[in-house]
Order: sequence, then structure tokens, then C-alpha cells
Amino acid sequence: MQVIDARECASRLPFGALVPALAEAFTRPATVPERHQHRLDESADATLLLMPAWSDAGFVGVKWVNIFPQNTGPSVSAAYLLASAATGEHLAVIDGNELTRRRTAAVAALAADKLARADARTLVIVGAGHIGAIVAEAYAAVRDIETVLVFSRTTENAQRLVGRLAGFDAEVVTDLPAALERADIVSCATLAERPVVRGAWLRPGTHVDLIGSFRPSMRETDDEALARAQVFVDTEIALEEAGELVTALANGAISRGDIRGTLAQLCTGEVDGRRGEQDITLFKTVGTGLADLAAAALVYARE
Repeated sequence: MQVIDARECASRLPFGALVPALAEAFTRPATVPERHQHRLDESADATLLLMPAWSDAGFVGVKWVNIFPQNTGPSVSAAYLLASAATGEHLAVIDGNELTRRRTAAVAALAADKLARADARTLVIVGAGHIGAIVAEAYAAVRDIETVLVFSRTTENAQRLVGRLAGFDAEVVTDLPAALERADIVSCATLAERPVVRGAWLRPGTHVDLIGSFRPSMRETDDEALARAQVFVDTEIALEEAGELVTALANGAISRGDIRGTLAQLCTGEVDGRRGEQDITLFKTVGTGLADLAAAALVYARE
């Protein structure tokens, strides 16, 4: 059985290979049970998450995530256990943090490949953290990204990321509305609980990607952004977990009928993507075990 650490995991998941692998995975029959969540310690708010999945590609896997918010160091530790769906043999234990990070950015890039304008060249990154640091690389696998504008709550973090963005014309921006006037693609990767990107700031033809929120209390955009956009989700679970969608649905800004489709429907062609050059498209992801499974299978295959 292989044991694969974070560095090796990253080396085996280049976005040029990972994005197509995810696209194929979303067209295949698969079973993704609901996430199991168990409280380990009430006083410390420690939580265990188990995310299983299996598909006809021949693999079964489960991601095991420990969340200990009171840690002085890293609060999230994850591992992925991959096995053969034919024999049950354990094949690999993979660093779950890096696997999750890269598949998250790759899912966003896959959606952008279906939804962003073909001539998209300018990317605005909102949030310069763990995920935001790699989204430019992910988007470059599907579009000819030339200019990257980085906005962060902390200017130092934005400057640090810009310094690492080799191969792009990258700059720090402090005026987000002005930056969005230049944007072809906007990628939000924050833990914001109040809207950071306003719908009034979005110019026609923009594609918006929301990565950060994963709880009903979290919001990266306001109701107007959703009301103006053609909205897509990774899975329908996003309608229950993503604060932007939960709030907009509750307020009547959008209805469930306004959700154009899921990523699987985009990949299979069951629904069409961008309909016009002036459309604003918006993709919301909260994560799915199917993407974890596909990424883990690719890690294993690239031994």
C-alpha cells in the first residue's frame, strides 16, 4: 500500500491532468453517501467527518477529517484511504489536506471551462489564503490567463501571493469594485460571513466562482449577485450548505428553479453552460466526495 505525503500528492496532481480527470468522473455513475459528522468533544468543539464514495471506475474511498478548532497549530487534519472496488484491497493512504486543496481549485477551474468566456484573460482572486494561492494555476489549465489581480483583507498576504505568481502579470489591488471592472473571472476563496463581492460591481460577461463558504452563516456575495447571474452548483447539497444560496432562497431573491444545473449536468451536456457573451455566470462549490475519489484515483495511477 502506498503512503503519499502532501508534497508527493501535489506533484501527482498537476491541474492539466486533474481537471480532465474530474470532468470524466462527473460523467460516470457514482455513489456519494451523505457526509458523516460526529462531535468528539463538546467542550473543544472537536469534530470527525467521514466522506465515502465509490464509482464504476473501480475504486472506493473515504476521506477522514479531524477538526480541532482550539488547536494552537493546524486545526484540520485529513487523510484519504483509497481501496479497490473489486477486491476491497487498500491501495493508498494520501494526505487529505493537499488532496482537498487541489481538487477544490480544479473543480472551480472545470466549472469555469464550461461557463467562462473563451476569451477570458483577467482573473481577480479574492482571498490570498490556502486555496486562493493556487487558483491562478488551476484556471491557467483551462483559459489563457494573463493578468491576475489579488485582493485580500490583509495587504501583506496579497503581496506575498503576488510574489509567488510566476508567469502572470500579477498585482495587488485594494479597490475591489475597480478591480471587478477589469475582471473576466472572479474567484472568491474566503471565510467571509458578510458579502465581499457585490452584485452591483459585476460587469456583464463575468464568471464568478465561490469557493469559500461551506456553512449557512457564511457569504461571499450578496443576493443581487445571485439574482443577476446564471447560477450553477457542484451538487444540490450546496442549496442547503452555502450561505449565499440559503440566504437568497430564504429572501426570495432567487428560487430553486433559478438554479441552472449541477457540475455533473454541465459535464454530461444535460444542461448548457454560458448562453451569451454578456451573461454573468456564477458557480458555487461546497465540495463533494466524488471529486475526492477522482483525485485520489489519479494520485494512485500516477505512481
